[in-house]
Amino acid sequence: MEFINNLVNQVNGLVWGPPMLVLILGTGFFLMLRLKFMPLTHIATGFRLMWRGRTKGEGEVGEITPFQALMTTLAATVGTGNIAGVATAIFLGGPGALFWMWCTALVGMATKYCEVVLAVHYREKDSRGEFVGGPMYAIKNGLGKKWAWMGAAFAIFGGFAGFGIGNMVQVNSMASAMQETFNVPPLVTGIVSMVLVGLVILGGIRRIGKVAASLVPFMCVAYIIAAIVVLVVNAAAIPAAFDLIITHAFTPIAATGGFAGAAVMAAIRFGVARGIFSNEAGLGTAGIAQAAGTTDSPIRSGMIGMLGTFIDTLVICTMTGLAIICSGVWSSGASGAALSAAAFDSAMPGIGGPILTIALVIFAFTTILGWSYYGERCWEYLMGTKTILPFRLVWVVAVPFGAIAQLDFAWLVADTLNGLMALPNLLALLLLSPVVVKLTKEHFSK
Repeated sequence: MEFINNLVNQVNGLVWGPPMLVLILGTGFFLMLRLKFMPLTHIATGFRLMWRGRTKGEGEVGEITPFQALMTTLAATVGTGNIAGVATAIFLGGPGALFWMWCTALVGMATKYCEVVLAVHYREKDSRGEFVGGPMYAIKNGLGKKWAWMGAAFAIFGGFAGFGIGNMVQVNSMASAMQETFNVPPLVTGIVSMVLVGLVILGGIRRIGKVAASLVPFMCVAYIIAAIVVLVVNAAAIPAAFDLIITHAFTPIAATGGFAGAAVMAAIRFGVARGIFSNEAGLGTAGIAQAAGTTDSPIRSGMIGMLGTFIDTLVICTMTGLAIICSGVWSSGASGAALSAAAFDSAMPGIGGPILTIALVIFAFTTILGWSYYGERCWEYLMGTKTILPFRLVWVVAVPFGAIAQLDFAWLVADTLNGLMALPNLLALLLLSPVVVKLTKEHFSK
């Protein structure tokens, strides 16, 4: 077992090493240049389309509204990465890591835009008459049969990664937080979560979309308000916090308090890696949900889809990071969710920790819902619609096991598979970028 553990550790180091981070950032930057920075100049347009997309438009076909599709994507991405992931990046890379998270998000908007455009453009109907799409369908229908193995590889990696990163790891974080804050036994958290997850996902994408559209906006706004309270209490420290972030994005930071110090490479590495872990730009998952949305335009879907990266990282992760840095707890030596909890508790003694725990639980729960749909579509691509019900049942049953298990190894394997998902997706994005550029030009020339 030790040999396997070491082997997976080595593979993980390769998968999430500097070459992968350069590939993800490089692909995003290349796509941004090819699109002439359109994703950045059309953020306001994206929000207008999102607001209009709350209802189905005339002539548009799909299973859920574009707004519900975006909320499903956000349900999957806004999770433990926004609370524990940001804190870990700052703990390991210093305040400068937040700057590199911003960079990842800015170029990631172009990546996410292209993922969604291709997913919608190359989507197809399954045997039940429902629209399905994502990197595997874009590869199959866009690149042809000789590249079909790459689509299958994406589906295999995604189909297995979901059980770790999108299911058991999430409920394990929920159970740990509930036990530490409210003394709730992990098994109780697991069973309650299993029942709630089952009630939602057994109803398919329509029910997931409705729940996500109800829950995600509320949880995001509530979390942002709580973070603003922390910033208001520490308002005087905000200018110094931005100075720390910018300065230490380019210069090493010495050890201070419980902080061990960090080189610039650490700020870049952990900022980029945790940014990608949080917003999933480059992994291809957003297109799977957006392909189910009602639309007659891949470009409009793309402009709505790219907002997922903006909201996840440039808004929610930024609020977490600023709360940690402004409150001064970033150098305390704490890490993960405990560091974020310390920041909230410093501004709201006695209630800050519980508020953060509730946020983490809701974030993790919605991630389980969103990733269930991603996993379902991966297995459907590989083995057909007959796998849908068995997958949903196995997904639901896995939830309580995640609450009570030791998941260090499962986390490592899932993290590795998550990274491997990016490889076929990024290659497909580069090869199919002329299609995205052509569709974009045609749309804006009308």
